[in-house]
Amino acid sequence: MTIHPIDVIQHKRDGFALSDSEIQVFIRALVERESAAIPPADAPTDAQTAALLMAIFLRGLNPQELAALTQAMRFSGDTLDTSALRVFTVDKHSTGGVGDKTSLLIAPIVAAAGLCDPMISGRSLGHTGGTLDKLESIPGFRTQLPLQEFLSILRQCGFAMAGQTPTLVPADRILYALRDHTGTVESPYLITASIMSKKLAAGLNALVLDVKTGSGAFMSKYSDAQLLARLMVETGELAGTRTVALLTSMDQPLGRFSGNWVEVQECLELFQHFSPNCAVTLPPEKLRLSADLLTLTHALTGHMLCLGGKAASPEYGAQLSANLLADGSAYNRFLQMVELQSDDFPGTQAAFADPAAFHRPSAARTLAADRSGFLSGMDCKQIGWAVQRLGAGRTHPGAPVSAQAGIEMHAKLGDRIDIGQPLATLFTEDPALLDEPEAMLRETLQISVAPPTPIPLIREIIT
Repeated sequence: MTIHPIDVIQHKRDGFALSDSEIQVFIRALVERESAAIPPADAPTDAQTAALLMAIFLRGLNPQELAALTQAMRFSGDTLDTSALRVFTVDKHSTGGVGDKTSLLIAPIVAAAGLCDPMISGRSLGHTGGTLDKLESIPGFRTQLPLQEFLSILRQCGFAMAGQTPTLVPADRILYALRDHTGTVESPYLITASIMSKKLAAGLNALVLDVKTGSGAFMSKYSDAQLLARLMVETGELAGTRTVALLTSMDQPLGRFSGNWVEVQECLELFQHFSPNCAVTLPPEKLRLSADLLTLTHALTGHMLCLGGKAASPEYGAQLSANLLADGSAYNRFLQMVELQSDDFPGTQAAFADPAAFHRPSAARTLAADRSGFLSGMDCKQIGWAVQRLGAGRTHPGAPVSAQAGIEMHAKLGDRIDIGQPLATLFTEDPALLDEPEAMLRETLQISVAPPTPIPLIREIIT
């Protein structure tokens, strides 16, 4: 029986469940159309693909359809075979936030525990930062690695951090470009298939998801984030990958810094503070401002270590994670990864001796409180856009980003604030870029006479 694209579109448009064959044939023909010199006669056009995306957006997918779409996308190109490593592979994925730098700490901790983390990361998107952009602020750091070199680095130090190759899940690249132009980006079903196809293509035994909710998240409504988390967990489990999701708050930037190098700097300072071989001690106030970053890092890593058999429970895993940060072994793994993935840049403690002096911004400006009270609220998404306006994010795909640009927060929600107290410092390479982000922060940082109701950092765990 021949399956035509128009039949698949009409079935989903009319509310029927698509068969595995319909989904597989559609995705296979779509990828062949992109790669073949002479496209198949029955290959879906961009218009037909867009029509199917909109039908899915409006009608949704049942669990079997979603699993079939994810698997068809997963196997649409090369996949990473980690079986030869003979070690448990586990990764973490975040749905995106402001100041969200946990990956830089988590991957080396997991590797120090004896597991393997093949981390395929992304770039900044909208108001959120990208792990690849942060890593590329390290001189000579390479994020585009052939799969064989990626596997070699995994074998040597237990983790690697790189971008998606053109041959890894090509169906996602094609579909994502069309989603961006057809108003279907927000579909939880298409988001799930996009994220999970890439993660499953990395050959994972287990996956821990950090699903953000709140003003700085793509899914600002809790119910939307909850649905997305459940869909991703169900899809991962159906594919044979142990999957857990943590719903976490994104109502303020995570940690002290938001940007590119400044986020790497914060992680380096934490590595050095806790490592016994580094004569670095962070002031208590800086540690306090990074406490949420550390708490979330150890919680996510705790679940990864539990799934990988290194801890009897996520709570014991979180303690093991803290121990591996404190004994310096995680920092040593990070330095080894930098050495392996950088051209002519030594991954040594001496190379990162003074993180604050690594990329000095050309201009900086500190915002002070104009009244006393409590820091009671902010639109975290607006802070993310302020970071982007300073030069740390993109105005269009492929645009360069600034290593130096970013924001340092000097207070957390609920803190007591005195008039004249610093609230945030803005960094940029171009002084002309300071005014708009400053106005955005002054508009959104709220100081009230009463403290706000605290919001838990980790709101729910879905298994």
